[in-house]
Amino acid sequence: MPVPSTSDRPTPRAQGRLRRALTALVAVAAVAAPLTFASGPAQADSTPDWLHTDGNRIVDENGKEAWLTGVNWFGFNATERVFHGLWTANIRTLTKGMADRGINVVRVPISTQLLLEWKAGTVVAAPNVNTYANPELTGMNNLQIFDYWLSLCDEYGLKVVLDVHSAEADNAGHFAPMWFKGAITTQDVYAGWEWVAARYKDDDTIIGADLKNEPHGTAGAVPRAKWDGTADADNFRAFAQEAGRRILAINPRLLILVEGIEVYPKAGVPWSSTSSADYVGTWWGGNLRGAREFPIDLGANQDQLVYSPHDYGPLVSAQPWFTGDWNRTTLERDVWDPNWLYLHKEGTAPLLIGEWGGILDGGPNQRWMTALRDLIVERRLSHTFWVLNPNSGDTGGLLLDDWVTWDAAKYALLKPALWQDGGKFVSLDHQVPLGGAGSTTGTTIAAVGGATPTPTPTVTPTVTPTATPTATPTATPTPTVTPTATPTPTLPPAATCAVRYTASSWSSGFTASVRITNTGTTARSGWALSFAFPSGQSLTQGWSATWSQTGATVRATNLAWNGTLAPGASTEIGFNGAFSGQNGAPTSFTLDGVVCAAG
Repeated sequence: MPVPSTSDRPTPRAQGRLRRALTALVAVAAVAAPLTFASGPAQADSTPDWLHTDGNRIVDENGKEAWLTGVNWFGFNATERVFHGLWTANIRTLTKGMADRGINVVRVPISTQLLLEWKAGTVVAAPNVNTYANPELTGMNNLQIFDYWLSLCDEYGLKVVLDVHSAEADNAGHFAPMWFKGAITTQDVYAGWEWVAARYKDDDTIIGADLKNEPHGTAGAVPRAKWDGTADADNFRAFAQEAGRRILAINPRLLILVEGIEVYPKAGVPWSSTSSADYVGTWWGGNLRGAREFPIDLGANQDQLVYSPHDYGPLVSAQPWFTGDWNRTTLERDVWDPNWLYLHKEGTAPLLIGEWGGILDGGPNQRWMTALRDLIVERRLSHTFWVLNPNSGDTGGLLLDDWVTWDAAKYALLKPALWQDGGKFVSLDHQVPLGGAGSTTGTTIAAVGGATPTPTPTVTPTVTPTATPTATPTATPTPTVTPTATPTPTLPPAATCAVRYTASSWSSGFTASVRITNTGTTARSGWALSFAFPSGQSLTQGWSATWSQTGATVRATNLAWNGTLAPGASTEIGFNGAFSGQNGAPTSFTLDGVVCAAG
């Protein structure tokens, strides 16, 4: 977590969802009586939203891939012990704004100190909330506000990952390298997580537990986090295994997110070395080299494990890999592959990049952010962007300083990495579309990749002995020709593809989504899409395909991961473009030279 700016800061599901949709109950009855809140209508609850893993994918209970694409919102980890921004902005407006713009999961930093306070019945009775902007929060303590916010997440189809950001409730608590600090012990961290797991075990709004944010420490630092096969007090792997197993003993359906550390010894070097030359370093939380030799073992619940590295750009810190002629290729080869991407490429476990983001500088930082965004899209890596808050000092946020206006340019960079299907943003909820009931911009995970459509029979000519063509429906697209001197008529190939094109524009640019569906009866192995811009538009960058433009003609060819399309299967690709005047949509698309139907 980059440093929050001080200048901007003022001096359960069948049971769980229904409960939160109708009321926001308080766990600590000794502190306050339960309060009720108006909310949207309760949703039917036929399918739970719990997730697990399958190889390098996160999937739902039916085995369907789930792409977690979200954002961080901090404040509950800090001294205020409540979301930042509620001093000026409305909690419902902020929450719906995220859902409407395609964010399907929110990573919420908290502290162990806060969890222990809530466990003991200690709450902040008058948190730093502007009740003129948030009249619905009047009289609530900070735990009640958190539970009320969960009910809003239910209403708008959002899911939540909790992240123990620091031991102590402190705006700079993440600077401490370990999960323990001062009076907060490792056993306290376990106790805090066990309380969370028990309290919310019937509510699949909270789908994941990020055990500890950015454990770190350099070679000679004391203490510093290490990763090996011991049970030493400073061994993050040992801590994460124990914490994960304790959580899963209470709720075996939670995803367990395990971050990396900072340094890892070179081959043959013991952890006892204090020489920096003996170690390979990277971002706090970004070094998962140890997971190859010493993987996290969650026992019978291994399919709940997700590794969660962090990665940042040169404006956060001028790392050595940002010198010279660096680009995405060098970043992937020298930094991402050896530290964490190998876990995805080798099918070990899924990745969720817990923090990435920064300032759009039109230069190196933006180049890094675009490169990582493209990797995320091409590999369909889950992620939570840092950050919603504008008061993150060295990254800025998706919101501007008024906590109301969205940074249009930064959101445009992020948008391609938000899960979309058929031009709509996808929730991780099986009943509630992202954005809530009646949303025109969102859909549900249940609606993605439905039943394989039955191909429409094609019309194939049969030539009679008099050479008069006759249209006859048949499932075999091959003309039958009798012996005759009359030439066989040549008809265009029948369409075995459908393309849906959607675009959203701003002043001089636009983002387009192109959904390709194989409507044929055989699988495609490799494909090439072509179309022509009608109004002089230009392609600026694309994702999920290899893009090129010659004149008005645009061509996109598959990548390795989306080259095979089974009958009825779809893939979604996209690009950003520029235009002047009218931004007309292409009128025709061809796939491997065959004109596709609209769809």
